[in-house]
Amino acid sequence: MRIRLATRAELPALQDIERAAGAPFRDLGMPEIADDEPPALDELERYRRAGRCWVAVGEGDEGDEGDEGDEGDLPAAYLLAEPVDGALHIEQVSVHPRAARRGVGRALLAHAADRAREEGLTALTLTTFTDVPWNAPYYARLGFRPLPEADLTPGLRAIRATEAAHGLDRWPRLCMRAPL
Repeated sequence: MRIRLATRAELPALQDIERAAGAPFRDLGMPEIADDEPPALDELERYRRAGRCWVAVGEGDEGDEGDEGDEGDLPAAYLLAEPVDGALHIEQVSVHPRAARRGVGRALLAHAADRAREEGLTALTLTTFTDVPWNAPYYARLGFRPLPEADLTPGLRAIRATEAAHGLDRWPRLCMRAPL
């Protein structure tokens, strides 16, 4: 598996990854999340141009090893991030179900942490669902800790307000932080 910046031509594939990765929310009684539209192409392009849209490639479907073609170069997952108040905020990390449970999300987060350190940022932050097994409990296993409301930076408060306006607060959410 390799992690690299996304190409412009791959942006529609990232939308497909987002749709596929969102489908399991339906089984948790969160159909609104499963049906939520992925980021628009112009938004993905903004992250890409800023150098903050990374893809994991080389995680083709089972049995693809040794096949001719470029399946191994298709993105299996992606991560979007941007600096917020001295930290690199993980806006989105999505892994296609065909690549789930292989450490792809962990590798993307480690890559983002390396880039953040290079930029002199002090932490990774994210917002996530509290009770979704592949959300807050997963990030806690990777070293992220919940941030109490009183410790939210102005940028994180603005992100949470935008999420609330989008209806995400229908389910418990929190901010998490991992120091670098």
